[in-house]
Amino acid sequence: MDDELAWLDAVAKADLVRCGQVRPVDLVDAAISRIELLDPPINAVTIKLFEQARQLALSDSLRDGPFRGVPLLLKDYWCHTAGAPYYAGTRFLRELDWREDRDTFLAAKLRAAGFVFIGKTNLPELAKGATTDDSSTFGRTNNPWNLDRSPGGSSSGSCAAVAAGLVPVAHANDGTGSIRIPASACGLVGLKPSR
Repeated sequence: MDDELAWLDAVAKADLVRCGQVRPVDLVDAAISRIELLDPPINAVTIKLFEQARQLALSDSLRDGPFRGVPLLLKDYWCHTAGAPYYAGTRFLRELDWREDRDTFLAAKLRAAGFVFIGKTNLPELAKGATTDDSSTFGRTNNPWNLDRSPGGSSSGSCAAVAAGLVPVAHANDGTGSIRIPASACGLVGLKPSR
């Protein structure tokens, strides 16, 4: 079933949950399996929240929003989540094992929509760069279509993860092309909605 789920978009996966054809934990487990199998050479997912994700997917506290049970990766920048590590790509915060005590407004809205956060993605330090190279806190992110190439940046991990089919959708943010550059490098559509 994992491979059948891999290339469905977030809407199709949410429909499967709504119709009772799969459980939220099935979607989460499928995403975790793909990350464990495919991500090591890509290096898109740097903070794994697998156990918390599985617990939420099995819990009655999972919100009944339009994307109930759909796994989501968050770019580890400007979207911190309660209790989870938040490093913003910096060695300093990683060494402190910094954690935030509450969700940002965006994270709270994503939770209310029913998404299940399964991890956080690689980025250059403080999202300052058009690539995530070897000098980043977690090392280089590679383009899943050609591991010798960059997926761009700064939302490199998020775009590489979606392009590899690890998750159907991932959070990213864009000040000067940080969604649009890696989306184009990975063959995706990257949306920078207006404020």
